[in-house]
Amino acid sequence: MSRTPASNSSDVSEENPVCPLLQIMIDHKRDNDTNVNTALVFIHGVVSCLGILENALILWVVGFRLQRRTVASVWVLNLAMSDFLATLTLPLFTVYLYFNQSWELHTPLCKIQTSIFFINMFVSAFLLAAISLDRCLLVAKPVWSQNRRSVAGAWKVCALGWLWAAVNTFPYFLFRTVTERQDTRKLCYHNFAMYLTSQNMLERDCRIRQESTAISKLFLAFLIPLVVIAGSYILIGFILRNRRRRRKQSVNRLTDVLVSKNEAVSKTANKPTTKSTSISLKSLASGPTLSLTPTSSSLPTSPNQSFTKMVTFVITVFVLCWAPYHIFCIIEVTAHYWRENANLVEIGLPLATTLAFLNPVLNPILYAFSCPDFSIRIRQSLGAVFEGLVEEGRLTVPGKSIRAHMKHKSSRDMSNATPGLPKRPSLPCIASDSQPPFIASLDENSEHTGQKSSDEAK
Repeated sequence: MSRTPASNSSDVSEENPVCPLLQIMIDHKRDNDTNVNTALVFIHGVVSCLGILENALILWVVGFRLQRRTVASVWVLNLAMSDFLATLTLPLFTVYLYFNQSWELHTPLCKIQTSIFFINMFVSAFLLAAISLDRCLLVAKPVWSQNRRSVAGAWKVCALGWLWAAVNTFPYFLFRTVTERQDTRKLCYHNFAMYLTSQNMLERDCRIRQESTAISKLFLAFLIPLVVIAGSYILIGFILRNRRRRRKQSVNRLTDVLVSKNEAVSKTANKPTTKSTSISLKSLASGPTLSLTPTSSSLPTSPNQSFTKMVTFVITVFVLCWAPYHIFCIIEVTAHYWRENANLVEIGLPLATTLAFLNPVLNPILYAFSCPDFSIRIRQSLGAVFEGLVEEGRLTVPGKSIRAHMKHKSSRDMSNATPGLPKRPSLPCIASDSQPPFIASLDENSEHTGQKSSDEAK
């Protein structure tokens, strides 16, 4: 006996039980504007292509163009890999929009697309928290960090982050399925009524599973990493302030000591002391000059400052892109108690998900803007590839591979890109594991102080 789609709602629920919230989405019919949907498909398609190309270039530069692997480059490389995987699934969502918001790609691709989305969410949060802790340890324990930090250790932390993300993604992979609406369109969404659910306990199990997943990803992929990030940078601020205060006190004490010694030397030489505006102390005999006036040149910009700037931008965009998604997930949980919120979730959650998908698209732009050498490396890499292809096609460089030509061309371009400046074998933003600038300045201060003390002793 045949049944029409409009009359089989209760029967389908008995054969394949669905959660009450999912049933509301199945029964709800949406009137889509064809022109608006076409514009969305075009915009989403362009964004998808740009996101894939951007992250591929970042992977190329960080993964293959750096001559020396560092801890910072390992963090960025794993972030770029996560973003690249996420952007690879964007064309699937474009196809979903093309078919008038109907998932025609079957259940396996539905599960894969969802899994990659959540893996990117958990990996990004984990790595940003790990980077913040790494920055904090560099400031709080510089000697320990210099001795213990290693590229191998960074890779182990990243592997732990990927494993952590895979474990937390498994429930979403398990409950993701394709469900047909009443208007024959297909929906790729989670159905928490699957697996070990009885009809009598259906609503309770759906509510518990929905609350568990929503709250767990809110805390594990958003709030806890934010607390770690905020705590790390607050601690860095306190440490820097204390070090500046101690440094100022030591300079003041040194000034008083040198001024008193200068007065004593002047009295013994029976020469009147004259006040001078600059605190420059010269010995009576020919000798080195002891000066407490600050040097005209400021401290050079450290690669760590550029990397910290880049991390700050990435964290800010991460919060702005993922906060609406988690807010709507919590609203979806409240729809179990206030059913009118279900319509709000059905409209707002796809928009929030699209905003979350923008995060991996925007990250490469942040890398390029916060670290200009990224742009230089990308431009040189593309130029080297095209020139190598042309040369090999014309057989003007016999026996020379593209990879060897790229290496030679890049080194030649780097030496000619900035005349008068030393060659840079790697990206300064992520290729240096040296101490932060304030630590370097403290070390430099201590060396100057020790040199002054030895000169006075002589």
